[in-house]
Amino acid sequence: MKKNLIFLGIETSCDETAASIVMGDKSGNAKILSNVVSSQIEIHKKFGGVVPNLASKAHSEMIDIVIKRAIKKSKISFKDIDGVATTSGPGLLVCLMVGMTAGKTISNFIKKPFYGINHLEGHALSAGISQKISYPYLLLLISGGHTQFLSINKFGDYKRIGTTIDDAVGEAFDKVAKMLGAEIPNGKIIEKMSSKGNSKKYNLPKPILYKSGCNLSFAGLKTAVMLQTKKIKDYKSKCDMAASFQETINQILKIKTAKAMEIFLGLHPILKHKNFVVAGGVASNKSIRNNLLKLSKSKGFNIIFPPVKLCTDNAAMIAWAGIKNHQNGKRSNINIESTARWPLDPKAPFMKGPGLKL
Repeated sequence: MKKNLIFLGIETSCDETAASIVMGDKSGNAKILSNVVSSQIEIHKKFGGVVPNLASKAHSEMIDIVIKRAIKKSKISFKDIDGVATTSGPGLLVCLMVGMTAGKTISNFIKKPFYGINHLEGHALSAGISQKISYPYLLLLISGGHTQFLSINKFGDYKRIGTTIDDAVGEAFDKVAKMLGAEIPNGKIIEKMSSKGNSKKYNLPKPILYKSGCNLSFAGLKTAVMLQTKKIKDYKSKCDMAASFQETINQILKIKTAKAMEIFLGLHPILKHKNFVVAGGVASNKSIRNNLLKLSKSKGFNIIFPPVKLCTDNAAMIAWAGIKNHQNGKRSNINIESTARWPLDPKAPFMKGPGLKL
């Protein structure tokens, strides 16, 4: 195996078209040579959310341009690429298929290995791009579509110990932002509004806070915000609601993360390093970062965040996951198909639906 591997990563799981060139060595060091992301916010703004067929069309129009930009910025050529990694799930099928088609075509053309990557594995390994992290570690994955606690035992061995039973925390942020007047669901607006509001103004529910282990629930909280927001007319009160909502999320994550740490230590009673990785788009929220940092210090955990640019959907984490797959002896899987649902822990029970018992 070559000392340095160069992979092209492609990401089209939702509404961002991304391509990246990443170089990794045998020692576990990574270097991002390029990381290009094309956003579709303007396309979906008037619809108040992502429209799958429009997202797919935009991916088809931009995928070649984004890949060429990534190659140009990296200052390499296609002949220097050792492998291609593309998100194959989970995500919107019509979007995933655009990236998969591009990735497989390039792989066939340059005759190099192809890896269909689990988007969640990309997030799980993303912190390793900027620094080395020893296994096992506790992962909190918080994004627009996922909220999970996982024990990352080693590469390819992931045990889910907690998840949301309804909405993802990122989805809750996005929907509340829309309730408070955002043109398009965008949780980042909540963080901005919170800085101008009183976090103690509204008393909001914290579903299943002290039950069901470290599983989480945000649907009831979102509904409570919706009902109270209907009575709010002025901007100051909206900022108070944003601050109260964000503070409630912080309180929930504090209690549930403490429980997850307890469960994780039960799985790994002898640890040299107690590492806690927080990844996904919501991990870029400064308030949530500070909240989890304080908790980690009190529990003796070393908290690790990927760089902000690697928290949201990007192709660098997909390229890096491809490199790790290749280094760990995984075979090229060019026949893999796109899939809307692909849990990191295939043995974990499905935790959503009206028949769920806590």
